[in-house]
Amino acid sequence: MASTQQPASSGSDGQRYATNDERKRKRMESNRESARRSRMKKQQHLEELLSQLTQLQNQNSIWRERIDAVGRNYHGVDAENNVLRAQIAELTEWLDSLNSLTRFWADANGLAVDIPEIPDTLLEPWQLPCPIQPITANADMLQF
Repeated sequence: MASTQQPASSGSDGQRYATNDERKRKRMESNRESARRSRMKKQQHLEELLSQLTQLQNQNSIWRERIDAVGRNYHGVDAENNVLRAQIAELTEWLDSLNSLTRFWADANGLAVDIPEIPDTLLEPWQLPCPIQPITANADMLQF
């Protein structure tokens, strides 16, 4: 009886092994497919990050150029303001000298002359020295 059971058991064992082998093969195939999808997803994510990096580097470059342009404009305007401040100081000295000469001449001739005080625009920059005149600007001054 043992010999009759052995072929029956070896037949069912063979079928069981075949079923287990088929499951193992399907699981390995499924794992390979899952790993392939995972690699593709990682590759796609990496490509998106690289694209984003390139875009951010381009934006950074544009912003740096704009900042440099604004800096150059600022230095130009600052230099112009320094020239204008020097001119104001020089003109103020000339006006003081002329007022002194006018007072001296008026005193020597016995005349009464009313000479208004010179406003100090450097101490009060919010006070425009000539509020009637418009301040002119061109579009190039405002571009970045």
